[in-house]
Amino acid sequence: MKHIIIILSLLFIIACSSNQQAAVSMEQINTEEAAGDFGKAKKSIDLYIAQNNLSAEEIYDLNFRKDVMNRIVLDFWRDKDHVVEYIKKYYPDVNDEMLTKWEQEKVLESMVIDGQKKYFGRTACNLFLVNKDARAKKEEIDGPITERYDKTLITHIPEVTAELKKSGKTQAKQKKMKVSYKVILKENAVPEGEVIRCWLPYPREDNRRQTNIKLLAVNSNSYIITPSSAVYPHRTLYMEKTTEKDKPLEFSLEFTYSSAAEWYNLEGKDFKPYDKNSELYRTYTAERKSHVIFTDKIKDLSMQIVGDETNPYIVVRKIFDWITDHYPWAGVREYSTIPNIPEYVIDNNHGDCGQVSLLFITLARYNGIPAKWQSGFMMHPNGVNLHDWAEVYYEGVGWVPVDQSFGRKDYFEKDEERYLLSNGIDAYRWIVNDDYSRPLFPLKIYPRSETVDFQRGELEWRGGNIYFDQWSWGINVEYLD
Repeated sequence: MKHIIIILSLLFIIACSSNQQAAVSMEQINTEEAAGDFGKAKKSIDLYIAQNNLSAEEIYDLNFRKDVMNRIVLDFWRDKDHVVEYIKKYYPDVNDEMLTKWEQEKVLESMVIDGQKKYFGRTACNLFLVNKDARAKKEEIDGPITERYDKTLITHIPEVTAELKKSGKTQAKQKKMKVSYKVILKENAVPEGEVIRCWLPYPREDNRRQTNIKLLAVNSNSYIITPSSAVYPHRTLYMEKTTEKDKPLEFSLEFTYSSAAEWYNLEGKDFKPYDKNSELYRTYTAERKSHVIFTDKIKDLSMQIVGDETNPYIVVRKIFDWITDHYPWAGVREYSTIPNIPEYVIDNNHGDCGQVSLLFITLARYNGIPAKWQSGFMMHPNGVNLHDWAEVYYEGVGWVPVDQSFGRKDYFEKDEERYLLSNGIDAYRWIVNDDYSRPLFPLKIYPRSETVDFQRGELEWRGGNIYFDQWSWGINVEYLD
């Protein structure tokens, strides 16, 4: 009997030991995540949190890593059959060798996620924007690829330069617009009776180009508008609403404002030396994690573009030209899933408006030129959309807009018109942000859906952040003059 008890005790100890989980290391989590084994990595994160005495901040960051993996899955959801079917319209004989070549060139973005190869949702379309041969092939069939906003700029820009050369001023062609903006949370995305916190974009009042802002309507009796100042770089209108069962939840506002075009005729101008001890200079020539970092890739690219040039106007022009010529626009994955956006542009040879703007800002700062982020919406007729650009500072002149994504307009013959967007901007803008990745007001508890920019809005409830796949946004613009 005694021997039986001992044997049973040993079996119990062995059984208990087998149920204990082995200790998880950060190295293991990093390896699983890098390999695309997201299911394993998320389970390992949960175990790591359970096995270690972590701070609230450490737990917050680890849970956000799981969030980012979920976001990547939402971005990379296409299968090979869909990509091939799209490409066949232009390349009927497309084969695996062609796909592999485009993938190696980073034109077709794909990832192996939990053992399955998945393509970025917009990658097939991007192929015909980024690859020159594929673009030419598409234009043979569909006709020239043109941007909708160019239909406006082709008449607007010459009018701006002509008026400002005559007046000697820096602003012209003010446009008054009426904007209706809304966000709609899907029905039952959050349980009934829960309070939803919502931040909507709202125009800044501390920018010289944007004036006469008048709020017309909000679909709530209680709301908070962020003060328009450097302390709060993201301008929002905040409100709260309670969910009802089987009903979508809408947050909306309506306002009017005026926006002016701006152009600084800087060609041949002598610039004062920068006051390198000023707070402005130190702030806007500094690195900022995680996207404005002077990495070896940035330093090498700067040497290739700028060399030993020190004139700030010429340096800006060189960077502006290089990015225009080498990094075409393409649809991209969510910014929150990219560790370093400028390096993403360099590695993939393309980028959208915010990505090339961050590359421009980083290169400008590395060369000792103060530069900052600005964003909101492009408001061109038939071309309204989210948009990001930059501003650079010239001593004795002030802050000057630079729209790197719109780039050089080679359909103009005059340099002042071709390069207006390197030292000016058109009137069709709605400015919401004067910096990136800053806290919202009131403070958001959970990580933002968009961790860099703020345009579409943000939603959360006591259960966490509400990501983009759970709600939609809409905008309507009326032109009043």
